[in-house]
Amino acid sequence: MARLTLPVTLKPLVTTRDFTSRERIGAADGTVERVTAPLDSVLVVGAGVIGLTTAITFAEAGVPTTIWAADEATATTSYAAGASWGVHLLNPRGRVAAWSAATLDVLRTLATDPTTGVRITAGVEASRTPMAPPDWGAPVDGMRECTPEELPAGYVIGWHQQIPIVEMPVYLGYLQARFAAAGGATERRRIASLAETAGAAPVVVNCTGVGASDLTSDRDLVPIRGQVVIVANPGITEFFADGPDDSTDLTYWFPHRDTVLLGGTAVVGDWNRVPDPDVAAAIVARCSAVEPRFAAAEIVEHRVGLRPGRSEPRLETQTLDGGTRLIHNYGHGGSGVTLAWGCAAEVATVAGLAGQPV
Repeated sequence: MARLTLPVTLKPLVTTRDFTSRERIGAADGTVERVTAPLDSVLVVGAGVIGLTTAITFAEAGVPTTIWAADEATATTSYAAGASWGVHLLNPRGRVAAWSAATLDVLRTLATDPTTGVRITAGVEASRTPMAPPDWGAPVDGMRECTPEELPAGYVIGWHQQIPIVEMPVYLGYLQARFAAAGGATERRRIASLAETAGAAPVVVNCTGVGASDLTSDRDLVPIRGQVVIVANPGITEFFADGPDDSTDLTYWFPHRDTVLLGGTAVVGDWNRVPDPDVAAAIVARCSAVEPRFAAAEIVEHRVGLRPGRSEPRLETQTLDGGTRLIHNYGHGGSGVTLAWGCAAEVATVAGLAGQPV
C-alpha cells in the first residue's frame, strides 16, 4: 500500500499546566522505563482498536479496567479502516518493527477463529515503477515476486504475499466482547481535557487517536483523511494494493466475505469526516481500472476516518496533578491494527505488568 512520508523531525510537545512531569518510554538503547504506580485499577481513554487492545491487555491480567469512549464504535477511525497488517504511513523500523512483529503473531492466532473478523488472505502489492520488496520489519508468509502474467496491465513489478486482513466492524465487536468478558467496563464519556482523568485511576492510558491533538496540544499530530467505499463482492478473493507512490490518491481493495472495501485516500491535514461523492467515484474508477468487475458492483456504504498521523507513535508517560500516571499511546498513522497488540504489551510493561501475555 502507498506510504506517505511524514516529517521525521519531532516538534516540541507543549506541556500544559495539567502536567507536572514527563518521562520518556523507550530510550535509544531500547530499554523501557516502568511506571511504579500501584495497579488497583486502570482507565483507558478511547475505544478504537488501540484503546480496546490496550484495555484487554490490562483486564485479562486481572486489573480492573474501564474505558471512557466518546463515541460509538461506528464513529471511530478504526471502523473505517481497511484493514490489513502492514506498516502504513510510518517508518517500519526500530520500535515500530518490534510492535508490528508482535502484533502479527497475535493476528495469526486470531485468524484461526472466524468469529474475530481476522483472516489470512493472499494478495499482491504492485507498482507501476520499479520497487523493492515491501519491508515491514517482520517476515511475511508467501512473499515472492509476481510473474509478469500475474500483474495487472501497466504494472511492472509486484509481490505476492499472505497477510492478515481484518473486517473492522466484526473485529471491533470481537474486541468489545472480549473486554467485557474479562470484566472490563465501558462508559460513554467525552472529555475536554486529560485533567478530567486525574484521580479516576492510578494509571490512565490516552488512546484517543487524532483526538489527542486537542487533549495534548501535540503539534506533531495531524489528521490523515481516509475515505473508502464498501461494495458488494463480485467474486474477489485476493487483496490488492498499489504502492508505494507517495500519493494522496490510493488504490487498494480488501475482500471481506460478501463485501469488498475499496480505497482510498490519504490527505494530510484534512479534518472533514463527511464522505465526498466525487472522491468516492474516483476511488471506484481507480479500482475498476485494475479490476473491471468493480465498475458494476453495488455500493453498500461509504466510510471516512481520520488517521492519527505523527512522525512516530507516542508512547510516553506524564504525571497528572495528584499523582495519576498518564501513559500516552497514540499517533499510529495508518498502522493501528498493525501495531495495536505490540504497543499494548509495551504499555502494560511500563505500567508494571512485565511478562503478561497478549
